[in-house]
Amino acid sequence: MRKLAGMASYTQFLGRIVTVQYRAGDMLLSAYGSFVGDSGRSIFLEQHVEQRGKRSYFRWEIPYQYIHRIVVDSLSEKTQASAADGGAEVAGEKAAAAIAGQSTAGATSALSLPPRSKSA
Repeated sequence: MRKLAGMASYTQFLGRIVTVQYRAGDMLLSAYGSFVGDSGRSIFLEQHVEQRGKRSYFRWEIPYQYIHRIVVDSLSEKTQASAADGGAEVAGEKAAAAIAGQSTAGATSALSLPPRSKSA
């Protein structure tokens, strides 16, 4: 019975918008999205993005041993409440920043790419 009590240690984040910093080799990466699951060995994040009129989603499975830090987005409740009023744009900007490897916690990006040139 004791073993079951200590298995899923991140369940308090279920349904909340979080930023997770995790290790991948020697790099520290971040993922931003909705915390959708905890298996007891891994956590699961999901992020819905609309780009150029096309909806897509990303899902992450991050094993416990690679998690460095989980931060709950303090504006997530406000963003969810105002999503109908255009608040989804703020979430989209944070999602794009997380995908690009930028973090509001001050971490620097491991790879910086020049902007794409526009072709006719």
